[in-house]
Amino acid sequence: MVKPYLALVAATGVERLIELRVSKRNIAWSLARGGRETGSGHYPVMVALHSGLLAGCAIEALAKRRKFRPRIGWPMLSVAVLAQGLRWWCITTLGRSWSTKIVVVPGTPLVRSGPYRYFSHPNYVAVIAEGVALPLVFDARITATAFTLLNAGLLTVRIKAENRALAGT
Repeated sequence: MVKPYLALVAATGVERLIELRVSKRNIAWSLARGGRETGSGHYPVMVALHSGLLAGCAIEALAKRRKFRPRIGWPMLSVAVLAQGLRWWCITTLGRSWSTKIVVVPGTPLVRSGPYRYFSHPNYVAVIAEGVALPLVFDARITATAFTLLNAGLLTVRIKAENRALAGT
């Protein structure tokens, strides 16, 4: 049963590569319109943490011989899928303003539609949900715990940097 889980983790990795491609295109668009990048110091940590999540899921499932536990696995799979839906709702709502880096084009109004009409940082809700759910689909408790704790610290830095950048628009 580990092969379908590894395929899910790999598919999540492919999705991340698609995000990076969209992000690169959007950053180029923003910079061409006077956008400024801020808060880049934490970006390498974010990349490492998110890569570590995927690697940790696979390594823990194999090394610890984790098993699929339907009572938690199916609900966590649902949460992981819903998190992807929320993430792409955020990406499509922000359009060219979305990227994995903090780049703000001066004079661009804050988006208050889509999931942003409900709360300020819905993409991070998706990240938090996925960070718990994806590992727990296959009972990777260590990975879920480690990612959640490290991500909490990272998001504290990231959200402060993002809020400062957006306040300047």
